[in-house]
Amino acid sequence: MRRAWRSWRLLLNLATLSERFENALEERITGYRGSTEISDSLLRHFGYAPYGPARRGKRLRPQMVMRVATSEGAPIENALDAAVAVEIFHNYSLVHDDIEDRDELRHGRPTLWSAYGTARAINAGDAMCALSFLSLEHAARRLDPARVLRMLALLHEAHAVMCEGQSLDLFFESERSVDLGDYYRMIECKTAQLFDASCRLGAHAARCDEATVAGYGALGRAYGMAFQIRDDVAGIWSSVDETGKTVASDIARRKWTFPVVWAIARRPPSQSRSVIAEAYARGASLDTASVDRVVGALDSLGARQAATRAAAEHLAVVERHPNRALREFLCATLGLAAA
Repeated sequence: MRRAWRSWRLLLNLATLSERFENALEERITGYRGSTEISDSLLRHFGYAPYGPARRGKRLRPQMVMRVATSEGAPIENALDAAVAVEIFHNYSLVHDDIEDRDELRHGRPTLWSAYGTARAINAGDAMCALSFLSLEHAARRLDPARVLRMLALLHEAHAVMCEGQSLDLFFESERSVDLGDYYRMIECKTAQLFDASCRLGAHAARCDEATVAGYGALGRAYGMAFQIRDDVAGIWSSVDETGKTVASDIARRKWTFPVVWAIARRPPSQSRSVIAEAYARGASLDTASVDRVVGALDSLGARQAATRAAAEHLAVVERHPNRALREFLCATLGLAAA
Protein backbone atom coordinates (compact mmCIF):
# COMPACT_ATOMS: atom_id res chain seq x y z
CA MET A 1 0.00 0.00 0.00
CA ARG A 2 2.82 2.39 0.92
CA ARG A 3 4.68 1.61 -2.31
CA ALA A 4 1.54 2.27 -4.36
CA TRP A 5 1.09 5.59 -2.57
CA ARG A 6 4.68 6.62 -3.32
CA SER A 7 4.26 5.69 -6.99
CA TRP A 8 1.02 7.64 -7.24
CA ARG A 9 2.59 10.67 -5.54
CA LEU A 10 5.58 10.52 -7.90
CA LEU A 11 3.33 10.46 -10.95
CA LEU A 12 1.33 13.36 -9.56
CA ASN A 13 4.50 15.38 -8.94
CA LEU A 14 5.80 14.69 -12.44
CA ALA A 15 2.47 15.68 -13.98
CA THR A 16 2.51 18.89 -11.98
CA LEU A 17 6.09 19.55 -13.07
CA SER A 18 5.15 19.09 -16.73
CA GLU A 19 2.15 21.40 -16.46
CA ARG A 20 4.24 24.06 -14.75
CA PHE A 21 6.67 23.89 -17.64
CA GLU A 22 3.97 23.99 -20.33
CA ASN A 23 2.38 27.03 -18.73
CA ALA A 24 5.74 28.80 -18.47
CA LEU A 25 6.63 28.04 -22.10
CA GLU A 26 3.26 29.18 -23.42
CA GLU A 27 3.48 32.36 -21.36
CA ARG A 28 6.91 33.15 -22.80
CA ILE A 29 5.85 32.52 -26.43
CA THR A 30 2.45 34.20 -26.31
CA GLY A 31 4.00 37.09 -24.38
CA TYR A 32 6.25 38.02 -27.30
CA ARG A 33 5.72 41.71 -28.02
CA GLY A 34 7.72 42.17 -31.22
CA SER A 35 6.42 42.29 -34.78
CA THR A 36 3.09 40.70 -35.67
CA GLU A 37 4.82 38.56 -38.31
CA ILE A 38 7.28 37.01 -35.87
CA SER A 39 4.61 36.56 -33.23
CA ASP A 40 2.39 34.75 -35.73
CA SER A 41 5.28 32.49 -36.75
CA LEU A 42 6.04 31.63 -33.12
CA LEU A 43 2.40 30.83 -32.40
CA ARG A 44 2.15 28.66 -35.49
CA HIS A 45 5.33 26.73 -34.78
CA PHE A 46 4.42 25.96 -31.16
CA GLY A 47 0.72 25.43 -31.91
CA TYR A 48 -0.66 28.19 -29.68
CA ALA A 49 -3.71 30.45 -30.05
CA PRO A 50 -5.35 29.97 -33.48
CA TYR A 51 -2.88 27.23 -34.47
CA GLY A 52 -3.67 24.78 -31.68
CA PRO A 53 -3.52 22.25 -30.28
CA ALA A 54 -0.10 22.92 -28.78
CA ARG A 55 2.79 20.78 -29.97
CA ARG A 56 3.88 19.23 -26.70
CA GLY A 57 5.83 16.17 -27.69
CA LYS A 58 8.18 14.47 -25.25
CA ARG A 59 9.94 17.68 -24.14
CA LEU A 60 13.06 15.60 -23.51
CA ARG A 61 15.51 18.46 -23.00
CA PRO A 62 13.43 20.52 -20.55
CA GLN A 63 12.47 17.30 -18.78
CA MET A 64 16.17 16.65 -18.28
CA VAL A 65 16.68 20.12 -16.84
CA MET A 66 13.79 19.80 -14.40
CA ARG A 67 14.34 16.18 -13.39
CA VAL A 68 18.03 16.70 -12.68
CA ALA A 69 17.31 19.83 -10.65
CA THR A 70 14.44 18.44 -8.60
CA SER A 71 16.16 15.10 -8.00
CA GLU A 72 19.06 17.08 -6.54
CA GLY A 73 16.70 18.80 -4.12
CA ALA A 74 16.00 22.08 -5.91
CA PRO A 75 12.49 23.56 -6.14
CA ILE A 76 11.01 23.51 -9.64
CA GLU A 77 11.07 27.32 -9.69
CA ASN A 78 14.87 27.17 -9.88
CA ALA A 79 14.76 25.16 -13.10
CA LEU A 80 11.80 26.56 -15.05
CA ASP A 81 13.65 29.39 -16.78
CA ALA A 82 16.44 27.05 -17.92
CA ALA A 83 13.90 24.43 -19.04
CA VAL A 84 12.00 27.00 -21.11
CA ALA A 85 15.29 28.28 -22.54
CA VAL A 86 16.48 24.89 -23.82
CA GLU A 87 13.09 24.05 -25.33
CA ILE A 88 12.90 27.34 -27.22
CA PHE A 89 16.53 26.93 -28.28
CA HIS A 90 15.86 23.38 -29.48
CA ASN A 91 12.93 24.61 -31.55
CA TYR A 92 15.07 27.35 -33.04
CA SER A 93 17.47 24.66 -34.25
CA LEU A 94 14.57 22.65 -35.69
CA VAL A 95 13.30 25.62 -37.71
CA HIS A 96 16.75 26.08 -39.28
CA ASP A 97 17.22 22.33 -39.78
CA ASP A 98 13.93 22.15 -41.66
CA ILE A 99 15.08 24.93 -43.97
CA GLU A 100 18.46 23.35 -44.66
CA ASP A 101 17.01 19.86 -45.11
CA ARG A 102 13.98 21.14 -47.07
CA ASP A 103 11.61 19.18 -44.84
CA GLU A 104 8.03 20.29 -45.46
CA LEU A 105 6.52 18.42 -42.52
CA ARG A 106 7.41 18.06 -38.86
CA HIS A 107 5.21 15.73 -36.82
CA GLY A 108 2.58 15.91 -39.51
CA ARG A 109 2.34 19.72 -39.65
CA PRO A 110 3.80 22.13 -42.24
CA THR A 111 7.18 23.53 -41.27
CA LEU A 112 7.58 27.30 -41.01
CA TRP A 113 9.55 27.71 -44.22
CA SER A 114 7.02 25.65 -46.20
CA ALA A 115 4.18 27.78 -44.79
CA TYR A 116 5.77 31.25 -44.91
CA GLY A 117 8.90 31.02 -47.05
CA THR A 118 12.57 30.68 -46.17
CA ALA A 119 13.33 34.28 -45.24
CA ARG A 120 10.49 34.59 -42.76
CA ALA A 121 11.31 31.21 -41.21
CA ILE A 122 14.97 32.19 -40.72
CA ASN A 123 13.86 35.38 -38.99
CA ALA A 124 11.45 33.51 -36.72
CA GLY A 125 14.17 30.99 -35.84
CA ASP A 126 16.56 33.79 -34.96
CA ALA A 127 13.89 35.32 -32.72
CA MET A 128 13.52 31.98 -30.93
CA CYS A 129 17.28 31.90 -30.36
CA ALA A 130 17.17 35.36 -28.76
CA LEU A 131 14.17 34.41 -26.62
CA SER A 132 15.94 31.33 -25.33
CA PHE A 133 18.86 33.31 -23.92
CA LEU A 134 16.52 35.96 -22.49
CA SER A 135 14.60 33.17 -20.76
CA LEU A 136 17.77 31.77 -19.23
CA GLU A 137 18.78 35.22 -18.04
CA HIS A 138 15.59 35.32 -15.95
CA ALA A 139 17.06 32.55 -13.78
CA ALA A 140 19.05 35.27 -11.97
CA ARG A 141 15.87 36.03 -10.02
CA ARG A 142 16.46 32.82 -8.02
CA LEU A 143 20.08 31.85 -8.61
CA ASP A 144 23.38 33.54 -7.98
CA PRO A 145 24.24 35.82 -10.95
CA ALA A 146 27.70 34.26 -11.29
CA ARG A 147 26.14 30.80 -11.69
CA VAL A 148 23.62 32.13 -14.22
CA LEU A 149 26.53 33.61 -16.17
CA ARG A 150 28.09 30.13 -16.30
CA MET A 151 24.75 28.74 -17.46
CA LEU A 152 24.54 31.33 -20.23
CA ALA A 153 28.09 30.51 -21.32
CA LEU A 154 27.16 26.82 -21.30
CA LEU A 155 24.24 27.35 -23.66
CA HIS A 156 26.32 29.61 -25.93
CA GLU A 157 28.98 26.90 -26.11
CA ALA A 158 26.32 24.32 -26.99
CA HIS A 159 25.10 26.67 -29.72
CA ALA A 160 28.56 26.96 -31.28
CA VAL A 161 29.15 23.20 -31.15
CA MET A 162 25.72 22.43 -32.61
CA CYS A 163 26.48 24.73 -35.56
CA GLU A 164 29.64 22.68 -36.16
CA GLY A 165 27.57 19.50 -36.13
CA GLN A 166 25.04 20.88 -38.58
CA SER A 167 27.86 22.08 -40.82
CA LEU A 168 29.35 18.59 -40.88
CA ASP A 169 25.94 17.07 -41.61
CA LEU A 170 25.46 19.36 -44.60
CA PHE A 171 29.04 18.84 -45.82
CA PHE A 172 28.62 15.07 -45.70
CA GLU A 173 25.69 15.24 -48.14
CA SER A 174 28.09 15.89 -51.03
CA GLU A 175 30.78 13.46 -49.87
CA ARG A 176 31.29 10.08 -51.54
CA SER A 177 32.28 8.41 -48.28
CA VAL A 178 32.21 9.24 -44.56
CA ASP A 179 34.35 7.65 -41.87
CA LEU A 180 32.55 6.22 -38.83
CA GLY A 181 34.63 8.43 -36.55
CA ASP A 182 33.55 11.52 -38.49
CA TYR A 183 29.92 10.43 -38.21
CA TYR A 184 30.29 10.11 -34.43
CA ARG A 185 31.82 13.57 -34.24
CA MET A 186 28.89 14.98 -36.21
CA ILE A 187 26.17 13.53 -33.98
CA GLU A 188 28.12 14.36 -30.83
CA CYS A 189 28.04 18.02 -31.90
CA LYS A 190 24.64 18.22 -33.55
CA THR A 191 22.53 16.14 -31.15
CA ALA A 192 24.35 15.04 -28.00
CA GLN A 193 25.65 18.52 -27.12
CA LEU A 194 22.25 19.96 -26.22
CA PHE A 195 21.33 16.91 -24.12
CA ASP A 196 24.66 17.39 -22.34
CA ALA A 197 23.88 21.08 -21.77
CA SER A 198 20.34 20.34 -20.57
CA CYS A 199 21.57 18.00 -17.85
CA ARG A 200 24.30 20.45 -16.81
CA LEU A 201 21.80 23.30 -16.64
CA GLY A 202 19.60 21.22 -14.36
CA ALA A 203 22.54 20.52 -12.09
CA HIS A 204 23.43 24.21 -12.01
CA ALA A 205 19.81 25.05 -11.15
CA ALA A 206 20.25 22.79 -8.10
CA ARG A 207 23.53 24.57 -7.22
CA CYS A 208 25.56 21.37 -7.66
CA ASP A 209 29.36 21.37 -7.54
CA GLU A 210 31.39 21.19 -10.75
CA ALA A 211 32.11 17.46 -10.48
CA THR A 212 28.40 16.68 -10.21
CA VAL A 213 27.60 19.04 -13.08
CA ALA A 214 30.20 17.28 -15.24
CA GLY A 215 28.79 13.87 -14.34
CA TYR A 216 25.34 14.89 -15.46
CA GLY A 217 26.81 16.31 -18.67
CA ALA A 218 28.41 12.94 -19.46
CA LEU A 219 25.05 11.27 -18.86
CA GLY A 220 23.28 13.65 -21.25
CA ARG A 221 25.95 13.22 -23.89
CA ALA A 222 25.78 9.41 -23.79
CA TYR A 223 22.01 9.55 -24.00
CA GLY A 224 22.22 11.92 -26.96
CA MET A 225 24.50 9.58 -28.88
CA ALA A 226 22.15 6.65 -28.33
CA PHE A 227 19.15 8.83 -29.14
CA GLN A 228 20.58 9.90 -32.51
CA ILE A 229 21.59 6.42 -33.58
CA ARG A 230 18.10 5.16 -32.78
CA ASP A 231 16.63 8.18 -34.58
CA ASP A 232 18.70 7.24 -37.64
CA VAL A 233 17.07 3.82 -37.55
CA ALA A 234 13.60 5.35 -37.26
CA GLY A 235 14.34 7.62 -40.23
CA ILE A 236 14.82 4.56 -42.42
CA TRP A 237 12.51 1.87 -41.10
CA SER A 238 9.65 3.70 -39.32
CA SER A 239 6.41 4.87 -40.88
CA VAL A 240 5.37 8.48 -41.51
CA ASP A 241 2.81 8.11 -38.70
CA GLU A 242 5.63 7.37 -36.24
CA THR A 243 8.10 10.05 -37.34
CA GLY A 244 5.97 12.72 -39.01
CA LYS A 245 8.40 12.69 -41.94
CA THR A 246 8.50 11.03 -45.34
CA VAL A 247 9.59 7.40 -45.03
CA ALA A 248 13.34 6.93 -45.74
CA SER A 249 13.72 10.63 -46.56
CA ASP A 250 17.24 10.52 -45.06
CA ILE A 251 18.23 7.93 -47.66
CA ALA A 252 16.69 9.95 -50.49
CA ARG A 253 18.81 12.96 -49.47
CA ARG A 254 21.94 10.82 -49.05
CA LYS A 255 22.12 11.54 -45.32
CA TRP A 256 25.07 9.78 -43.73
CA THR A 257 23.22 8.01 -40.95
CA PHE A 258 24.72 5.27 -38.78
CA PRO A 259 23.29 2.32 -40.77
CA VAL A 260 24.71 3.70 -44.03
CA VAL A 261 28.14 4.65 -42.65
CA TRP A 262 28.44 1.30 -40.89
CA ALA A 263 27.36 -0.66 -43.98
CA ILE A 264 29.82 1.02 -46.34
CA ALA A 265 32.63 0.50 -43.82
CA ARG A 266 31.99 -3.26 -43.80
CA ARG A 267 34.82 -5.53 -44.89
CA PRO A 268 35.24 -7.56 -46.95
CA PRO A 269 33.21 -5.93 -49.74
CA SER A 270 29.93 -7.57 -50.69
CA GLN A 271 27.24 -7.04 -53.29
CA SER A 272 24.94 -5.39 -50.75
CA ARG A 273 27.70 -3.04 -49.63
CA SER A 274 28.39 -2.13 -53.27
CA VAL A 275 24.71 -1.25 -53.84
CA ILE A 276 24.83 1.27 -51.01
CA ALA A 277 28.29 2.65 -51.81
CA GLU A 278 27.48 3.14 -55.50
CA ALA A 279 24.17 4.85 -54.74
CA TYR A 280 25.83 7.30 -52.34
CA ALA A 281 28.83 7.87 -54.65
CA ARG A 282 26.58 9.51 -57.26
CA GLY A 283 26.55 12.71 -55.26
CA ALA A 284 22.88 13.42 -55.93
CA SER A 285 19.51 12.73 -54.33
CA LEU A 286 18.21 9.20 -54.80
CA ASP A 287 15.00 8.28 -56.60
CA THR A 288 12.43 5.92 -55.10
CA ALA A 289 13.81 2.82 -56.80
CA SER A 290 17.34 3.59 -55.57
CA VAL A 291 16.08 4.21 -52.05
CA ASP A 292 14.33 0.84 -52.06
CA ARG A 293 17.53 -0.90 -53.21
CA VAL A 294 19.60 0.80 -50.53
CA VAL A 295 17.14 -0.12 -47.78
CA GLY A 296 17.07 -3.71 -49.00
CA ALA A 297 20.87 -3.85 -48.97
CA LEU A 298 20.95 -2.41 -45.43
CA ASP A 299 18.55 -5.13 -44.34
CA SER A 300 20.71 -7.80 -45.97
CA LEU A 301 23.83 -6.58 -44.12
CA GLY A 302 22.12 -6.36 -40.73
CA ALA A 303 22.63 -2.61 -40.43
CA ARG A 304 19.60 -2.16 -38.21
CA GLN A 305 20.90 -4.68 -35.70
CA ALA A 306 24.36 -3.07 -35.80
CA ALA A 307 22.80 0.28 -34.94
CA THR A 308 21.02 -1.28 -31.98
CA ARG A 309 24.34 -2.64 -30.69
CA ALA A 310 26.06 0.72 -31.14
CA ALA A 311 23.31 2.56 -29.27
CA ALA A 312 23.55 0.01 -26.45
CA GLU A 313 27.22 0.91 -25.88
CA HIS A 314 26.22 4.50 -25.11
CA LEU A 315 23.21 3.43 -23.09
CA ALA A 316 25.55 1.50 -20.82
CA VAL A 317 26.86 4.88 -19.60
CA VAL A 318 23.31 5.98 -18.83
CA GLU A 319 22.58 2.77 -16.94
CA ARG A 320 25.62 3.25 -14.69
CA HIS A 321 24.62 6.72 -13.49
CA PRO A 322 23.68 6.79 -9.78
CA ASN A 323 20.49 8.87 -10.31
CA ARG A 324 18.10 5.95 -10.62
CA ALA A 325 14.92 7.95 -11.28
CA LEU A 326 16.55 9.91 -14.10
CA ARG A 327 18.16 6.76 -15.47
CA GLU A 328 14.77 5.02 -15.62
CA PHE A 329 13.16 8.03 -17.29
CA LEU A 330 15.81 8.24 -20.01
CA CYS A 331 15.65 4.54 -20.77
CA ALA A 332 11.85 4.70 -20.91
CA THR A 333 11.99 7.47 -23.53
CA LEU A 334 13.80 5.03 -25.79
CA GLY A 335 11.32 2.24 -25.09
CA LEU A 336 13.79 0.38 -22.88
CA ALA A 337 13.80 -0.87 -19.32
CA ALA A 338 16.56 0.49 -17.10
CA ALA A 339 19.14 -1.95 -15.83
